[in-house]
Amino acid sequence: MDTIYALASARGKAGVAVVRISGPLAFWAVEILAGDVPPARRAALRLLKDREGGVLDEALVICFEKGASFTGEESAELQLHGSVAIVNAVLRTLAKIDGLRMADPGEFTRRALENDRLDLAQVEGLADLIEAETEAQRRQALRVFSGALGEKVERWRHALVRSAALLEATIDFADEEVPSDVSPEVLVLIAEVMIELETELAGAAMSERIRDGFEVAIVGPPNAGKSTLLNALAGREAAITSEVAGTTRDVIEVRMELGGLPVTLLDTAGLRETEDAVEAIGIERARSRAQQADLRVILLPHAGAVPEMRPEPDDLVLVGKDDTGQDDLSVSGKTGQGIDRMVSHISGILSSRALSASSAIRDRHKIAMKEAMASLESARNEVLIGADRTEIAAEELRKVVHSLNCLVGRIDVETVLGEIFSSFCIGK
Repeated sequence: MDTIYALASARGKAGVAVVRISGPLAFWAVEILAGDVPPARRAALRLLKDREGGVLDEALVICFEKGASFTGEESAELQLHGSVAIVNAVLRTLAKIDGLRMADPGEFTRRALENDRLDLAQVEGLADLIEAETEAQRRQALRVFSGALGEKVERWRHALVRSAALLEATIDFADEEVPSDVSPEVLVLIAEVMIELETELAGAAMSERIRDGFEVAIVGPPNAGKSTLLNALAGREAAITSEVAGTTRDVIEVRMELGGLPVTLLDTAGLRETEDAVEAIGIERARSRAQQADLRVILLPHAGAVPEMRPEPDDLVLVGKDDTGQDDLSVSGKTGQGIDRMVSHISGILSSRALSASSAIRDRHKIAMKEAMASLESARNEVLIGADRTEIAAEELRKVVHSLNCLVGRIDVETVLGEIFSSFCIGK
């Protein structure tokens, strides 16, 4: 492989900038720059010089031997002073060394995958970890990056390989001393894997919500205080407020963090009957988005009013524009009364839902698991039919193992690699 290099930290001025080098010539490149190769995995202070002997910077140099680095190759990191000029000078010097080239986006991580340092699910977890904006996203991505999904897949795979082996033993060695009926053990193993797969699939939707964000819609009739409440939550004038009914025509979105979770608040058009064609479109959009949201805050113009939408479980029904602060079932974006209570309620509900999240964070994971479940059900049915269907059952189990192998990237992953690695920065 080529030896690659890139700036691994963010561009621009910083206290420290990290340049990463990986490949068979990594140590040679360090020797050219620093004069020698420091002991592996020990930070050493070195003067870095260009090919003419001019000093580039005084930097910490850390080398990793093959098999002990992120990529699995001989690698080095140069921790420089974070000046743009220093970084550019070091990169120019590396570019002049024969056999070295600038890394492509995600190439360090791709090499980690190819050298079995990471499986594909871990790569996707790393991509999400880099993009994480909230505490919940960080925890979820870190769980996947640490190999949680791969460990589960390996356990399922081991159970299914044993199941297939038991079935095939009755076929290939029918005349030998092997158990005549292995179906009880096979059915138990299949059932255990199916239960775990069902749990993972059930939590996949919530994992997607943590990754992409929950939606909370603020709905109600015109002049119920929806836009004022949104502005108070956002801490800025995100929506136009006016005493004129029907000011909000389209859905206004504000993304924020509530209780460590990513949440998009939706300010919707006031729900009412109208002759205005444009306002009618806005109202229809409001109803549609509100129905699709994870939670709704339904504002009433006064106590005893009938909600414009039927509340669903966990929805909040509050009197809006209540500036007196005397009612626990009211809220005011103008004075702020009731907002902390409302936010606490929303955070509690969404946090409890997030507890059911699984390690399956992408559509690709769900598709592979659904395919595995379908083949598992077929295998179980074939085993239940009887010994005459043993070969078909074993083949269905092989299909399950194939789906699980695809899940962690052991096979058939070329079609998804380009999309995954395109989201990485060059230094990753």
